Amino acid sequence: MGARPQRILGIDPGTLCVGYGVIEAHGQRGGAFRYVECGVLRPPRTLEVPERIAEIASGLMEIIAELRPQAVALEKAFHGKNAASALKLGQARGAIMLLAAQHALPTYEYAPSTIKQQVVGHGRATKAQVQARVQMLFALRRTPSTDAADALAIALCHGHSAPAQLRVVDPDQASLGGDLA
Repeated sequence: MGARPQRILGIDPGTLCVGYGVIEAHGQRGGAFRYVECGVLRPPRTLEVPERIAEIASGLMEIIAELRPQAVALEKAFHGKNAASALKLGQARGAIMLLAAQHALPTYEYAPSTIKQQVVGHGRATKAQVQARVQMLFALRRTPSTDAADALAIALCHGHSAPAQLRVVDPDQASLGGDLA
């Protein structure tokens, strides 16, 4: 009897919207993958950042409870020119990491260029190229939104990565701080 598939929740973090994608990885590194679900959480823009983050956390709690992932994969924060936006993104990422730690889910981070390299074949792929590749790999009838496609790509990147290459976020440190098929 083969090993049980690992269910991976990929998250494209943000404060205006959060893309999520859940896949199952069958077998060891580079094995077969199965699409489970993807979508976007969009809290009302009228809410202040703390309330938007709370709405996102609530939505992710529902996804975790329903789909029962065994790991969470996130896109690493990138250095932007807008400090305020980077700070808000960091707040959302921290809340997501805390939520994962509270559910005893190991959390892994990947640079945007690594995700694109793993999924499309080069680290400077466009959003449209990521969408098209994800749609093709999972034989989706419709093209997922850019945020949902990014989340699926993040989950897929984790599924392709060897354990030695993974960066585990220490849960103790973290706690301090649509169906298309």
